[in-house]
Amino acid sequence: MSDENETPDFDAMTRDIADVPAVEVITTVAVHLMSAAAVNLGLAEEGPEHKDLDEARKLITALAGLVTAGAPEISTYHAAPLKDGLKSLQLAFREASLVPDEPGHGPGEKLTGPVYS
Repeated sequence: MSDENETPDFDAMTRDIADVPAVEVITTVAVHLMSAAAVNLGLAEEGPEHKDLDEARKLITALAGLVTAGAPEISTYHAAPLKDGLKSLQLAFREASLVPDEPGHGPGEKLTGPVYS
């Protein structure tokens, strides 16, 4: 049984995160953003139940910023799949929109450039 008054060992947690390579942190955050965006695009198993294009736009734009800034730091090997996933989400957003954004004005496209199908 654990004591409810126990405090987390922040020193151990800090040491643990210090051992994680930056490329792993960046890719993990990117995958979380991709997953959340996909759910908000209605691409999850539950489909339209969680569809929220406003939330998807924000997540895709944040992902575009992370991928654009992080790609030169994490090598092509790690960045290429993230860029492909980002482009897929941008295209899925365009397809899900009743009135699609013009190329260059979709989520994250100010950072990535226009996305065409």
